Amino acid sequence: MKEVLIIGGGVIGLSIGHSLSKGGHAVRIIERDPELENSCSSGNAGMIVPSHFIPLAAPGVISQGLKWMLNPKSPFFLRPRLDPALARWIWLFMRHSNIDHVSKSEPLLRDLSLLSRKLHLDLAREENFPLIDKGLLMLCQTQKGLDDEAEVVESAHRLGLQAELIGQSRIAELEPSSAINAIGGILFPQDCHLDPTDFTRALRQSITRHGGEFIQDEAISIGKDGIRTKTGATHRADTTILAGGISSLDLSHQLSLKLPMQGGKGYSLTLPKPLQNPRLCSLLKEGRVAVTPMGDQLRVAGTMEICGKDTTISKPRLQGIIESFCSFYPEFSPQEFAGLEPWVGLRPCSPDGLPYIGKVPGHDNVIIATGHSMMGLSLAPVTGQLIADLVDEKEPTIPISALAPERFG
Repeated sequence: MKEVLIIGGGVIGLSIGHSLSKGGHAVRIIERDPELENSCSSGNAGMIVPSHFIPLAAPGVISQGLKWMLNPKSPFFLRPRLDPALARWIWLFMRHSNIDHVSKSEPLLRDLSLLSRKLHLDLAREENFPLIDKGLLMLCQTQKGLDDEAEVVESAHRLGLQAELIGQSRIAELEPSSAINAIGGILFPQDCHLDPTDFTRALRQSITRHGGEFIQDEAISIGKDGIRTKTGATHRADTTILAGGISSLDLSHQLSLKLPMQGGKGYSLTLPKPLQNPRLCSLLKEGRVAVTPMGDQLRVAGTMEICGKDTTISKPRLQGIIESFCSFYPEFSPQEFAGLEPWVGLRPCSPDGLPYIGKVPGHDNVIIATGHSMMGLSLAPVTGQLIADLVDEKEPTIPISALAPERFG
């Protein structure tokens, strides 16, 4: 048994704590925000997505992003600023936005996602919380969008994943109670969805049941003497794990690990009593909006703003999310979102679209797990298992050399 200190109590930190405490280790989790209000773990779209096997850095992303930069309501924005870290990130992103990188990354993302899906289902059964295993719809309003997704279907089949090109009649069959304005789409049957609150609650309960401890504080420094927190306390452990999302940057820099990572800001709005609630979660191709039923509620989420650590809300971009949703779901109107408090969170984005999972060079007792971008919740359970493998000094369940924290030098 080892004493393990985890910095970060979001979905990644909690999943690591769950795996380690079940494995018999003494776990303490330092969390700045126990309610997760300001983390990506509370307001995300709640999707478990083996369909997301193409990394964020891919051909065509840069040209599309440049076009979107001119539209204040678009789903993407990169805030220009004089920042060497941002310049490095952009350069690395451009270097990896190619077919060779995608072809090397797809099998790894597939394997990570499929194992994580299984672990999600296992946890839902063990902890008895709702997880909807009915698939995901990628909805398209244009022929170009549908043609693009048809190519994704071919890639999915090549990787052994399930994907089905469907038309309007099949959409209506899958969503009989929802009016949807789309010419067609893709059904990804292996995708699932849940309410992130159910997921994080289940993890916390499991960790507590297995003897884990939660400390409400904020880690501000890391060194040989341990972790020093904002309250002045110092915590020591056999192994320390940095799993605080974008907040992991400051601590990793103190260990001379210059992670290229940027905050990718996203928003969500949750309708408490929607006029209609779809059965499946969906992604709206042309608007890059995610739509997820969560019990009686409906969550609508979107945007990717590369913005460092800025969490200010862009009203035009928020309006863009609402208008895109109402365009696909015409029985809704923008007025129904009036007065709703928007949630905003920063996804930790690496420049190659792959997470950072591994030991920190020169510090064998420090492990980092961050950089999951939009896949944090989806890949949380498998990340927990991989970190448990490292703590137990076992060969990782899935090879993780491509995820090494030092891969960019």
